Amino acid sequence: MKGADAENRALAALLEQGHTLLARNYRIPGGEIDLVTRLGGVFVFSEVRQRRSARYGSALESVTLRKLELMQRAALTYLFREQGRDDLPCLLQVVSIEGEAASGVLSITPIE
Repeated sequence: MKGADAENRALAALLEQGHTLLARNYRIPGGEIDLVTRLGGVFVFSEVRQRRSARYGSALESVTLRKLELMQRAALTYLFREQGRDDLPCLLQVVSIEGEAASGVLSITPIE
């Protein structure tokens, strides 16, 4: 349930910014995207990470290059399967929460 709490908090923050939810936990073989939203004409693919303490690094630091590659593949698959093309404007980002899901510091970091 802890992961769901972090995802719910991240989704609430995105909705407050004007995003529209398109999918949660979109899965393909070998990859998953926690939240798929749309903001204007841009599809936004979000990985949600939470760390209660920085003992083993920050939530953002826990996202590996391999995870980013899998996110990119899942995002392209989503666009192709659900929108009929894979050349639409999109953004990959990490929504990180440092501390408890309900009260920790939430940050949104675009992946370039």
